[in-house]
Amino acid sequence: MDGSGLPEIRSTCPYCGVGCGVLLRPDGEGGIAVRGDPEHPANHGRLCSKGSALGETVGLDHRFLSPVVDGEQSSWDDALQLVADRFSDTIARHGPDSVAFYVSGQLLTEDYYIANKLMKGFIGSANIDTNSRLCMASSVAGHKRAFGTDTVPGTYEDLDEADLVVLVGSNLAWCHPVLYQRVLAARKSRGTKIVVIDPRRTASCNDADLHLALQPGSDVALFNRLLSEIYESGAVDPGFVAHTNGFDSALDAARNEQASVTGLNDRQISEFCRLWIATEKVVTIYSQGVNQSSSGSDKVNAILNCHLATGRIGTPGCGPLSVTGQPNAMGGREVGGLANMLACHLDLENSDHRAAVRQFWDAPAIPEAPGLKAVDMFQAVGDGRIKALWIIHTNPAVSMPDADAVRDAIAACPFTVVSDITGATDTARLADVLLPATAWAEKDGTVTNSDRTISRQRKVIDAPGQARPDWDILAEVARRMGFTSAFDYASPAEIFREYAALSKVAAQLGRDFDVSGLSNISDTHYDDMEPRRWPVTSTREGGRFFGDGAFFHPDGKARFIPVRFKPPAARTEPRFPFRLNTGRLRDQWHTMTRTSLSPRLSAHLSEPFLDIHPADATALGLSAADLVRVTSPIGSSILRARITDSVQQGNVFAPIHWTGETAPSARIDALVAPVTDPVSGQPESKAGVVSVTRFAAAWYGFAVSRAPMSPQSDYWALSRTEQGYRAELAGSAPVPDWEAEAQRLFGSRSAKVASVIDAGRGIARVALHEDGVLTGALFASPSPVAVMRDYLQSLPGRKAVDPLSGRSRADLPNPGPVLCACFGVGINTILDAIETKGLITVDAIGEALGAGTNCGSCRPEISDLLHAARTREAAE
Repeated sequence: MDGSGLPEIRSTCPYCGVGCGVLLRPDGEGGIAVRGDPEHPANHGRLCSKGSALGETVGLDHRFLSPVVDGEQSSWDDALQLVADRFSDTIARHGPDSVAFYVSGQLLTEDYYIANKLMKGFIGSANIDTNSRLCMASSVAGHKRAFGTDTVPGTYEDLDEADLVVLVGSNLAWCHPVLYQRVLAARKSRGTKIVVIDPRRTASCNDADLHLALQPGSDVALFNRLLSEIYESGAVDPGFVAHTNGFDSALDAARNEQASVTGLNDRQISEFCRLWIATEKVVTIYSQGVNQSSSGSDKVNAILNCHLATGRIGTPGCGPLSVTGQPNAMGGREVGGLANMLACHLDLENSDHRAAVRQFWDAPAIPEAPGLKAVDMFQAVGDGRIKALWIIHTNPAVSMPDADAVRDAIAACPFTVVSDITGATDTARLADVLLPATAWAEKDGTVTNSDRTISRQRKVIDAPGQARPDWDILAEVARRMGFTSAFDYASPAEIFREYAALSKVAAQLGRDFDVSGLSNISDTHYDDMEPRRWPVTSTREGGRFFGDGAFFHPDGKARFIPVRFKPPAARTEPRFPFRLNTGRLRDQWHTMTRTSLSPRLSAHLSEPFLDIHPADATALGLSAADLVRVTSPIGSSILRARITDSVQQGNVFAPIHWTGETAPSARIDALVAPVTDPVSGQPESKAGVVSVTRFAAAWYGFAVSRAPMSPQSDYWALSRTEQGYRAELAGSAPVPDWEAEAQRLFGSRSAKVASVIDAGRGIARVALHEDGVLTGALFASPSPVAVMRDYLQSLPGRKAVDPLSGRSRADLPNPGPVLCACFGVGINTILDAIETKGLITVDAIGEALGAGTNCGSCRPEISDLLHAARTREAAE
């Protein structure tokens, strides 16, 4: 115990699908200390930069603490009665399909179960879908087509035992760094080789033996070529293929494929095929680059076909592994959180399954047809078919494709409820009713990670204000709608027992998901439950699937799916010549409602950007740090140009995280067309088409402040710092009075103003002080502002400082931009150590400075710094 006298509590990280265990110690004052749980099987004590910074995200500044109705505080009684009445009235007038729930992988399994039970069993509609539709629906579809169920065959231990790990559309080093460290550990201990298949050169490529920079969307062609080579080289396992159907059709499709569409040469493709075929223990990890595609399901099945053909599935060190983006995306799949599923992997369109669930729930009705998937759902909101909408713990006004249209649809919906922890999101600001829910450290329940491990998320601190658990909110609304006995729950443990009992029914119907061994778990044993990998029955716990050749189609066999390359839905053309790829950053999460609260997570890459190839930048007349307008057929954004050969010529990349709260011109999903995979309904977010032009800024600015700012320019990006806030700014119209603009920006008309303004050159520097303390400083010029940003952001709140030079004194250290977010180590600190201490390896820098020794996700960038230093030395 520490000085607080409170013990550590075992819980689970609320970020990605790795499902890392965390040890949390409350300080007794609303804060918590966080460290990795060395006993959790997912991470063995490791955490990424985001997990390490969880303690910085539990403050109350961003929280709303009581229900809000039409912008006014309300009681729970009034708010919940209004929600129940409006949903009931809408259903009575327009039918059950006139309402919808849009939920989230941020929900715990027990929350998810109640939402699904209410919508499908008692409202009688399947109009419940989840933001996991944007993440892994294609993997679900591929699994079901091949295996008969949505089954993840292997476990994380396969990464420790594999001799070849293939990363397909996965920047594992940044997006799932704890798993990536397991891969690197296997590389060190057993010589595991790494292949990265990705149009971009990402951080995961630094340790790769082979990087295949294929053309966007061409994965099917590559894996079809692999399947053909598997056959031609005699590597097919006939004994295993006997447990399957459709091999000949899949092979015929593969042999007629033209691998040239990948853009790879024959040597690269042959090298990959030889390596894959010659290595018995192969794990193929795939993520959003595969799933987020108009042919995502086919990409998944192209990968699965190769593992089925060789029998490399369900045995140690072998198999396909879909890594999910959210902490409980798997739990949502298990409880039927998708519009086309029932709970416990039962099929909505199977009459026997519907009857079984209806009987188990004693429900009035189960819908016979799938509901509206995410993209279709918001189109139905927009055209008036959906008249009452409940959004829970997600931000679709930013994260959905065609985000502007989604935002407008939500705004026009007759009745919108949002359950969340903050009202400061693009979506929450559109709600008629805001319901304050508990945050991750206040929740109690379970989550399931990417390898089927169920872990407890435990309450560590009390819920603030009037915040309530999601299951409790949903169950209370259900009771007020008249479904009293079916939703009379007292605890998450009671919900979990019911869910586990339903899984026994599913198992009797031939489904894979079975945790019936936990159906009688006591409240005490639920509280104390250790991580458990399903299935959990009276005869079996955990392990791998399919090594025995037993699958879940009616005949017990797997199915090969014949697939052919289909180009991305949008085609480049003279008006839109660039292919847009979108994705995640190392230190940010979704729309940053949590990670933006941490100054150190914002310190690495603090503003939105567009990666563009040097040749394309030259052709467009772009220079480093220019702003660019990126335009698609449906929307436009302004981003900072980052010129880099990590993207191919003709391709650009932008991160997904910025919102109307942090950088309104950079809402990147406003550019992404609502095109979906016809099988999975998952949107294509990796292959849009755009034009890029230089943004004609009349001025550029940089500002730091102690309090939140109020930017109003064409472009601005706001982030937190240890001392307050920083902002990048730009405008297309001249500013007539920079002192007045600074006062407006910082919200202070009474502060003492100091300025240096050269109107002729368009340069302005303005500082505001109150009682001798710097409250804000603004720097502007006709070109991108050249000042020491990291030094300046440390000044607000300090007395007797003069920031107008924009530079630190020569005798003060300047660590530079943070590179290692875990330990706050800056680029200049690392460069100085390389130069003055003669450090020549990443490990040596880690030993000297700590950088790269926690999650390891900054190691590729440290390696790049070392390479650049060696290159300079060689040139000198």
